[in-house]
Amino acid sequence: VSLGNGPSGICLSYLLSGYIPYFKRDSLHPHPILQRKLEEAPDVSILDQDLEYLSEGLEGRSHSPVALLFDTLQRPDTDFGGTAESVLTWWHETDRAVPHLVLGRNAPGGAWHSIEGSMVTLSRGEWMGLPDLPFKDWLKQKRRGLRNNRATAEDIAQYYQHYVVRKGLQKNFRSGTVVTSVRKVSAENISSHAQKDLQENSDLLWNLNERSKEVFQVDGFFKSVKGDKEPFSIYAENVVLATGTYDSPTWLGVKGENLSYVHHQLSALEAAVKNNSVGIMSDPVLIVGAGLTAADAILFAHHCNIPVIHVFRRRVTDPGLIFNQLPKMMYPEYHKVHQMMKEQSAACAGPYERYISLPEHHVLSFGKDKKCIFQDKNGYQKVYKISMALVLTGSNPNLSFLPNNGIDLAMDSGQPVNPKRNPIDIDPFSYECTQEKGLYALGPLAGDNFVRFVQGGALAVASSLLKKANKNPP
Repeated sequence: VSLGNGPSGICLSYLLSGYIPYFKRDSLHPHPILQRKLEEAPDVSILDQDLEYLSEGLEGRSHSPVALLFDTLQRPDTDFGGTAESVLTWWHETDRAVPHLVLGRNAPGGAWHSIEGSMVTLSRGEWMGLPDLPFKDWLKQKRRGLRNNRATAEDIAQYYQHYVVRKGLQKNFRSGTVVTSVRKVSAENISSHAQKDLQENSDLLWNLNERSKEVFQVDGFFKSVKGDKEPFSIYAENVVLATGTYDSPTWLGVKGENLSYVHHQLSALEAAVKNNSVGIMSDPVLIVGAGLTAADAILFAHHCNIPVIHVFRRRVTDPGLIFNQLPKMMYPEYHKVHQMMKEQSAACAGPYERYISLPEHHVLSFGKDKKCIFQDKNGYQKVYKISMALVLTGSNPNLSFLPNNGIDLAMDSGQPVNPKRNPIDIDPFSYECTQEKGLYALGPLAGDNFVRFVQGGALAVASSLLKKANKNPP
């Protein structure tokens, strides 16, 4: 069972449906050592090879060796602006398919359906694609080109839905499901009545003859079209956590943060503009945070001529700031925000109207009178009257369906799971949780935050599950 039907869950379903990648004969990879390794066993699928051996020595923009491997096999020289074709060829070997279900709240595509449709993605369009159906080919069919090599969120959400249909994966997907609990139970405790029911519904994802000592019980409910909640229970030997991190925005934990004018999602600003509760003449909108969502909010406010006060903790020159890691040519609008942050601090007026930047400041409190108190690094305080506040400092995964909110699975088991600071502790070549065998983690939960790199995790999980299911050729 895969929990989550975003890009990670879709890619995993493709691999588990018997689509097997092989090295394409006569293709040439620009990495000579990898090319030599691939030529050693051209008749053995990538899923059946030693992923650790193949990925050794690869470097790139991910910390996961398998993520780098799968990425470079699909997009060999993309980081150098090249357009070399994938060195993989895909064979559909139906006898190697592993029965599985992919559960998700929305249509396939996950959180991409919740993002403002016109937002342009950070990643280049071709990096958003899934195996064996290039994103740009799909866009061409829609008679559209990529703006500045990048795509809108709406394009991507539609592409993921199209991918599931085009590759014939729909039978594995259950949309409109909410999982409330995942726990290990003794296989003997499952009544024969439940086993019979489950076999009829084909939702029993393990072989009754191969008696496992323990299996996972996945409980939840299915939301029908009428709005009814129909409960379900699924029993599976393996569960993959691919729920992403879009669920619950991070709070600052300061006084007054629960007041009605303080929001934690960009959509609140869009709604306020639509119903005219903020505009050119209103008090400034406060935007807290220095990531890309905060930048999107600033761009949106700037476009609508709404005054902005921008507060963030880091220095403008901090190398950890995402703007200092993005090439200027590819991301002109984010570069503009970064320039505004540098040139328009409260201390000195700059060329940009209706925007004030307060670097190395943090919020102390929000008042009922909409007055907000900030403090700088030296302890000096400032007070501003604002119209609304947007706290956009990242989001946390919702793992409430796991025992102890999944904290026991994290790298630091004393802290909540966080994709950047405290991901789930996994084996890097199988993505199986170190603390719980049979449980796997993919995507942001495992520290892979870009669509381009979540696919290597799916390769690792599929390789591990095929070995367990004994569906490997000799």
